[in-house]
Amino acid sequence: MAVLKLLSILSGVLALLYAMILARRILSESPGNEIMVQLSHSIEQGAMTFLKREYSILVFFVLTVTLVIVWVRGSITGLSFAVGATCSALTGLIGMKVATKSNSRTTFAAQESGLNKALKIAFSGGAVMGLSVAGFGLVGIGILYYFIDDPNLINGFALGASSIALFARVGGGIFTKAADVGADLVGKIEAGIPEDDPRNPAVIADNVGDNVGDVAGMGADLFESFVGSIISTMILGSLLYDSVNYVVYPLILVACGAVSVIIATFFVTPKDSKNIHNTLNIGTYVSGFLVIISSLILSLTLFGNLAVFFATISGLIAGVIIGFVTQYYTAYEYFPVQRLSKASLTGAATTIIEGFALGLKSTAIPIIVISLSIYISNYFAGFYGISVAAVGMLSIVGMTVSVDSYGPIADNAGGIAEMAGLAPEVREITDSLDAVGNTTAAIGKGFAIGSAALTALALFSAYTQSVNLETISITKPIVLIGIFIGAILPFLFAALTMEAVGKTAFLMIEEVRRQFREIPGLKEGTAKPEPEKCVDISTKGALKEMIVPGIIAITVPILVGVLIGAEALGGLLLGSTVMGVFLGIMMANAGGAWDNAKKYIEKGNFGGSGSPAHQAAIIGDTVGDPFKDTAGPSMNILIKAMSIVALVFVPLFL
Repeated sequence: MAVLKLLSILSGVLALLYAMILARRILSESPGNEIMVQLSHSIEQGAMTFLKREYSILVFFVLTVTLVIVWVRGSITGLSFAVGATCSALTGLIGMKVATKSNSRTTFAAQESGLNKALKIAFSGGAVMGLSVAGFGLVGIGILYYFIDDPNLINGFALGASSIALFARVGGGIFTKAADVGADLVGKIEAGIPEDDPRNPAVIADNVGDNVGDVAGMGADLFESFVGSIISTMILGSLLYDSVNYVVYPLILVACGAVSVIIATFFVTPKDSKNIHNTLNIGTYVSGFLVIISSLILSLTLFGNLAVFFATISGLIAGVIIGFVTQYYTAYEYFPVQRLSKASLTGAATTIIEGFALGLKSTAIPIIVISLSIYISNYFAGFYGISVAAVGMLSIVGMTVSVDSYGPIADNAGGIAEMAGLAPEVREITDSLDAVGNTTAAIGKGFAIGSAALTALALFSAYTQSVNLETISITKPIVLIGIFIGAILPFLFAALTMEAVGKTAFLMIEEVRRQFREIPGLKEGTAKPEPEKCVDISTKGALKEMIVPGIIAITVPILVGVLIGAEALGGLLLGSTVMGVFLGIMMANAGGAWDNAKKYIEKGNFGGSGSPAHQAAIIGDTVGDPFKDTAGPSMNILIKAMSIVALVFVPLFL
């Protein structure tokens, strides 16, 4: 068994080494001319400044919570918490650093070599983040389990990851959307200048936001799901079965998944410049197929039957299906977004109504798919099977995050092409990369909420076993109270994060208007803007507004568990999970659809850029920005964070 533990650690080390190789390859590429280098440096500097200021706040939070956990659970769990937080922070730091180095190199490759090389660099930049997620997760959990040998003592690792994810996702989401809204409303609507125009003071902040929100934030989100699903399955294995095979299975499976992702990256080779998305999909198909083979062999070897195998692939297949459904509802190649674009012909109101309806409708199939996965996995392997399904879905997290992180790099590459005044054909290439990036980002958000649902259920199962709750009766008033409190939390959380975007965007809009008004020649292009002031507004707003939602997610479960009891807390987790999943899917898909409806019109449909339909679509896209990049994704964090808090602080509720 010690050999299997070592293999999991070694596979994590292998993923990190390959990420390092990819990073070196990217850095060996030319970053472009002086203007491109300067723009890329400004984006990198803004992103790293935000991250450093965010982490400087989180250091005190992590130290405080570590001391509390040591008091409640002991030094081992406290150490695990600190290690989990550190691994998550390192993942975000490395992934975002490489992403901000990849953007101008993607632009230059598009200029000098064409689409294929540009796609390769952008994907490689995303793969560094994806492999870092898998690598740090495996190394962290693997080393702790190797020396401690009790998954019940290392669940603090998942809480550490969850804590960083909570603030990284919420703070990053507030930053990016405040900048995006300010850039769009003043630049496009009021000043009438194109997207990513260098005259717009908020453009650099917008590009910085793509990195802090969709690279560091998304990476931390899925890192949390990844480690949470593994640890909850290990805990259930130890509580439900005498055999240690049930404990090590999730760890070995994701180790195979990390190796599968490394192999799959060699298959992401552009062949057809007209179908970029299929090129990226190949990586998902190959890594998924290899994990299925690995799961089959492991199930037969460790358990002598295929029950756990069927539970595993039910989660993996569910993740892929949710991705396809998300693509259908958010990509402009399909009917729903084309219909939404047409609604813009009659104004912003019909655009918003149609987009909201699309988001509501898009929840149906993913929920049915998640339900089927729960049923199948439970049928074959009980509570343990549901938890294994979450691990199965996240076993290829390295590829999922790689494809998702590709999007912000492509978006930044397009912004640099525009701001550097490159030839229109270069912008055409970066626009085609960016359009696919919008879809991959939407698919990533769909995958994130689907995995969050299964991970939260896995953590919930581990919680009920830890407090000896065989059943939770909804006829008991305290359980109903817990369900209602849990159900309202996603709405409150969404409201707080959207208000935060609104407050910060208000300051951003005022600043952009001031610069256009007070800097002579700015609109004419004869003077330079002051983008650092816009970056500072987003940074301060994000760091200030992320505190209250974060405190709510951590303190409310503890208060309910202590004051009302373990059963009420079980009801809270159920209520928040159900409502959070619905809100998360609806908001992410509506926001993604509004974004691509705007881009569909910009391609020349329904009047093209500058038409009344385009103006309406821009407003729809602006409404959708906090939906898809702030409030929607924060649902993933909320439901997982509360579940892991409940699991770690179990001694307080007994």
